[in-house]
Amino acid sequence: MLDNISLFVQSTGYVNLEFGQLFMILISLVLLYLAVVKKYEPLLLVPISFGMLLVNLPLGDLMAEPQNGQIGGLLYYLYYGIKLGIYPPLIFMGVGAWTDFGPMIAQPKTALLGAAAQFGIFATIFGALALGFSPAEAGAVGIIGGADGPTAIFAASRLAPHLMGPIAVAAYSYMALVPIIQPPIMRLFTTHEERKVKMEQLRHVNKKEKIIFPIAVTLLGGLLVPTALPLLGSLMFGNLMREVGVVDRLLKTTQNALMNIVTLFLGLTVGATASAEAFLNAQTIGIIVLGLVAFGFGTATGVIFGKIMHRVTGGKVNPLIGAAGVSAVPMAARVVQKVGQEENPSNHLLMHAMGPNFAGVIGSAIAAGALIAILG
Repeated sequence: MLDNISLFVQSTGYVNLEFGQLFMILISLVLLYLAVVKKYEPLLLVPISFGMLLVNLPLGDLMAEPQNGQIGGLLYYLYYGIKLGIYPPLIFMGVGAWTDFGPMIAQPKTALLGAAAQFGIFATIFGALALGFSPAEAGAVGIIGGADGPTAIFAASRLAPHLMGPIAVAAYSYMALVPIIQPPIMRLFTTHEERKVKMEQLRHVNKKEKIIFPIAVTLLGGLLVPTALPLLGSLMFGNLMREVGVVDRLLKTTQNALMNIVTLFLGLTVGATASAEAFLNAQTIGIIVLGLVAFGFGTATGVIFGKIMHRVTGGKVNPLIGAAGVSAVPMAARVVQKVGQEENPSNHLLMHAMGPNFAGVIGSAIAAGALIAILG
């Protein structure tokens, strides 16, 4: 009887819990707190933090690979959607189905702000190379600067699958922390008078323009960077379904059921890659730091280019909208609106910021495709 009790005790997680696992469990609880209490991207952080919690509970083996005829863990099989690059394009399809590219079409020059914000990706690549990462690994780490979780996952799956866990967690964590990270950078590079600038109302964009846009972007972007087509093509197909107005059933499924299911699986499996063994090492810490640098640099270059546009247009552009050039949709645009209204309560920058925000989504997908083609 005592032997049986002893065997049971030895089989519990309480006895087998190690310090690294406990530390990661505490991190998962902090992320869960940010999601639930602070409401920082809860649709992402709740499944990510819980997946992190699950994988660090000892003896659960939810990410265990199949061995000796035994089946693997539940999350191991769900992880194939990330490993094979399936979830990110499906997420992009859902994003496209929800997106109105009207603000970007109405003010095409703001697309340059989305392009400028991608400099964070390429600047961080050099930092990663200096820290000893291989060119392919550096490319995968640099994509975090685009502030686009699906793009970061897709690029990592092609360039550095072994770094998928820390890259994915870093990318989604920084996306969720946009309201904390961006405002200080935005204020640092702009003056009070610049932040007060009110922009003119955008012109009306007709239905024909909105239908032509996703087709044109697919053709131009797909021919320029074919490796970006899984992301870019999915994004534009989702948007085309929205604009044509004849596939409502497909559109609603993409916007709701499909998007929710994929987000759920992606979040859980991203979190499940953050085991203590894979996460608590110098390389991972380097990725987390470089990811923050990439995101901060992308925000800064977007704002700086916004200042240039402000001067070129004779003060008609509020440089704050450049911060939305990172592709954290729509959080970055909301942050621009918030900071702008703090300086001028009558200021309404949201729709103006959505242009560079959407351009950032397209830009990060093209940048990822280019890096995959060059470094993959």
